[in-house]
Amino acid sequence: MGKKRKSITRRAFLLGLSALAGIAVVIAGKLKFRKERISESGKPKEDFSAKGTTPLGDRAAPNGLLYGAFPQAGYQDFVKDPLFQSQLVQECRLLVISFYWNWGGIRPSESTYDFTATDYFAKFGAENDMVLRGHPLIWHRSTPDWLLAKFNDPSTTSQEIKNIMSDSITTVVKRYAGRIHSWDVVNEAINVEDGRADGFRDTKISGINDVKSPSWLDFLGTDYINLAFQIASQADPQAMLTYNEFGLDYDTPEQEAKRIATLKLLKSLKAKGTPIDAFGIQAHLNAAMNDKFSPQKLRQFLRDVADLDLKIIISELDVTDKYLQGDIARRDRAVAQAYQDFLAVALDEPAVVAVATWGLSDRYSWIQDKNEPRQDGTLQRPLPLDAQLNRKLAWYAIANAFDNAPKR
Repeated sequence: MGKKRKSITRRAFLLGLSALAGIAVVIAGKLKFRKERISESGKPKEDFSAKGTTPLGDRAAPNGLLYGAFPQAGYQDFVKDPLFQSQLVQECRLLVISFYWNWGGIRPSESTYDFTATDYFAKFGAENDMVLRGHPLIWHRSTPDWLLAKFNDPSTTSQEIKNIMSDSITTVVKRYAGRIHSWDVVNEAINVEDGRADGFRDTKISGINDVKSPSWLDFLGTDYINLAFQIASQADPQAMLTYNEFGLDYDTPEQEAKRIATLKLLKSLKAKGTPIDAFGIQAHLNAAMNDKFSPQKLRQFLRDVADLDLKIIISELDVTDKYLQGDIARRDRAVAQAYQDFLAVALDEPAVVAVATWGLSDRYSWIQDKNEPRQDGTLQRPLPLDAQLNRKLAWYAIANAFDNAPKR
């Protein structure tokens, strides 16, 4: 499975985070790019070169960063693909384990659990000296039929829902305590379009698994997020606990509103003493929106998060090319540009401690959903490696960003 690397323990990693010391220049409280990396437009100069063939994880580590990926390959596919496994081990020092089906596959009924797949990935990561990250514990889109029925049953009480949440988080987190260094405790709780003044997602409007339904918010109130973090902290006091969100990357009115609502949520959690350690910015980027990317807006948002004494994880990085015109070479360059633009800003923020791409190879990617093909019928190319596991321009853009990142 490849040469073993020196293990990075979760405790050592957490202790190291408190000593971060970036070398970016700070003026008036705002991080600024080093001049040689900036063009007149304020965006990073186009440079997708990278010296040598050193894997991404080994490039990130000397600068105090973790790099890894969520395999995207399901358990059944992953075990049958040793070439992909080998590439994952070579490139990554962090492995994201999917707990999507915490309320479905992992908990197929209220009284039963099945950890076959997650136990396999945890063992695989540990055997290959990879830091483990769990995603997520609470997410509206991983709600099985039995829980959806509970939410919609008029006789269901708030105490029943609280007990279900507590039992699930406690059972899962305790099972992996001491092995998983960070958890996405709550995922995607903000949805400004639903119209609530606080920006919270109202699943009676935006839905659960495409079904309009009450959910945690309706039974437990806005404190349900704090409650989830408290339960997770009790189950594993040493784990890094993260709130994870998407749609925060571009200079548009919609995403600006979401940034404001997300900061409001993070501030309220810190104010009430919620045991939250980090913020996950998903960074599902769109290469067709490269002109909507504002280094200044992203830099300020990350600084505002860091000012709350939170670490930051780039948690689900990938780039869709669905809406791009042109041949593969042109598309690949636009995708690489999106990676470079984003990472040049993000990695200049000392609070950013890890980067996880949402997949490693185009062979396995949620973006390849056959229900949303490109108009020309070709497959999208969103990840560092192509479907044949070859390094693409995106890989070199990421490698270059790690090479130039300030040391933590």
